[in-house]
Amino acid sequence: MSEVYGYSGFEALTEIVSKYISTADNAMDILETGAKEFVNDALKLPKPMSQIKKAGYTHLVRSFAYRKKKNEIEAGWGKYYGPMIENGTDKMNAQPHLYPLWDKNKEKYYKLMLTKAGIQTW
Repeated sequence: MSEVYGYSGFEALTEIVSKYISTADNAMDILETGAKEFVNDALKLPKPMSQIKKAGYTHLVRSFAYRKKKNEIEAGWGKYYGPMIENGTDKMNAQPHLYPLWDKNKEKYYKLMLTKAGIQTW
């Protein structure tokens, strides 16, 4: 019968928990890695022709960005009307850009963040 009463399981658990705690210290860096890749992919989306031709105009798709706040990272539109186009309004149907992009590539972003965290993925 093998020895079941040893502490080797607790030592292994302690090592694993210590690794996760050290990873949690740089959680913002890990999230930023995923957000940066998401925004890079969003900026590569096709840019439909715009009706607006005036100087200084930035196409809506080129306005994707992310920003760091105290305890979070936000990725999304750089223009105020971006969410209205993404989700639609009562006078306009939705024309989603970000949700389909996220759904298509979320595994890639998760793997990038887990790799940055030093967590082995299978």
